[in-house]
Amino acid sequence: MVEQSDQAPLLDWEEIPPSDPNQAAPPPPAPRRQRDAAPGKSSPTAGQRPQSDTAAGPGWSSGGTAATTAVTITCGPAETVAAVVASRNGSPGRPHAELSARGWRRPDPVGTDRNVPFTGLSARDQWEEKDQIVSVFVVTFDTRSGNMVEWCLPHDMNLDGVEFKSMASGSHRITSDFIYFRKGCYFGLACFANMPVESELERGARMKSVGILSPSYTLLYRYMHFLENQVRHQLQCPGQYSPLEAFYEDKKAVLPPTGNGLVTACPTWSVTTINRCMHPEMKITHPAGCMSQFIQFFGEQIMVLWKFALLRKRLLIFSPPPVGVVCYRVYCCCCLANVSLPGIGVSVPELRPFFYVNIADISALETELSYVACTTEKIFEEKKELYDVYVDNQNVKTHRSHLQQLLRLNAADKEKYRKLSEQRQQFLYSQEVDGDCTSNEEDLFILFFMELNNRIFQTLSEVAGSADPTLTAEHVRGMGLDPQGDRSFLVDLLEVYGIDVTLVIDNLCCS
Repeated sequence: MVEQSDQAPLLDWEEIPPSDPNQAAPPPPAPRRQRDAAPGKSSPTAGQRPQSDTAAGPGWSSGGTAATTAVTITCGPAETVAAVVASRNGSPGRPHAELSARGWRRPDPVGTDRNVPFTGLSARDQWEEKDQIVSVFVVTFDTRSGNMVEWCLPHDMNLDGVEFKSMASGSHRITSDFIYFRKGCYFGLACFANMPVESELERGARMKSVGILSPSYTLLYRYMHFLENQVRHQLQCPGQYSPLEAFYEDKKAVLPPTGNGLVTACPTWSVTTINRCMHPEMKITHPAGCMSQFIQFFGEQIMVLWKFALLRKRLLIFSPPPVGVVCYRVYCCCCLANVSLPGIGVSVPELRPFFYVNIADISALETELSYVACTTEKIFEEKKELYDVYVDNQNVKTHRSHLQQLLRLNAADKEKYRKLSEQRQQFLYSQEVDGDCTSNEEDLFILFFMELNNRIFQTLSEVAGSADPTLTAEHVRGMGLDPQGDRSFLVDLLEVYGIDVTLVIDNLCCS
């Protein structure tokens, strides 16, 4: 029998020093020797599994983050760009290569998993974004008490409701999942697993979630694999928390004296920033292919979601478990409304990603003016006062009469979707034939909608500032909209953003 130790891993993390654009790249340091292991043998942490490049099911498995290429772009003060690319097929903690604007590439200095103190965290993840975790916790399902927080750090952290946020309703039907959620001013990520056991007390199944809280959701993705390994470890060895304790001590955030923080809204980028830095927030928030599958799932309905997102409506997405892939759809919906023009949108509600919500969030949603969220609880469909738009599978609907017309696709919507699909096909062809790796499908998606939004608001701003602030059918067509089919959308858009123009189309006038 192999004994499993509960000893905390060594905290030998390293920091990446700030890059000096005038200094030559240093040679890679010699790999460290393996400690406490027999020669020629590795010592993987219990519960570790190799990464796979195959996504399971219709979306992404909870291991999807391990199977995709993760890129972090760093822009220094002299506008130099350095990227660290994690392995697509390599084992955990073995990034394939390191790239920079100078064109050189070399193997990552960290050699194998034995040099990674926490299972599932690559060296890059350990080097960056320190001191951002405000809590780590374990949630379990008790046959007598239901969902409950089994353990947490810090011990005095208010985690009321987290036991339901991190274990979605209906999770007993699946074996694993991951969940993004909001808890007050923090964002959370939890990995869930369900393991059959021969125990009458547990009714044949042991279910747990291991999760973290952070002031921002953009760094949560990088800890996915670590949480996956830890929830399996908790299922196999309940009560052994030392790896989680060490993780928290090394990553814990230094909170302001009040303990309050601002909820981070969806990140926004300018076109210049995207072209130069490839929007690093996106790279650390979702796996590659997230938006590609979003487009394939909704098809032309994306143009309907785009209008509702730009109007800052309350969008609620229903789906049975697993809920992880639906959390990515929440994020993609938020990205439809990005505008990079200065001053646009400062007076409108932020489109906030709530991610997963349950009945315990009803009171919080009642006060929100704009959000995108997902749920596994069908009862929300009856709570019409909580949302403006309800999405069930690919079916987008609204109970608000003045929004009904926005559900109908017009000729301009179909043309925009055709252009998006055409650009995607051209991109995929150039990748396959020319081996073009300078951009990706996510860049294309974000730029497409950002440029579309910018064109609309640029035109509206110019008309509003002119001597004759009249918006004609020619203006509307120039924005890529349908003068008749998008009239209702334009009226709402002008009202929401407080733009003072007169809309005149075929003798129909409103201001």
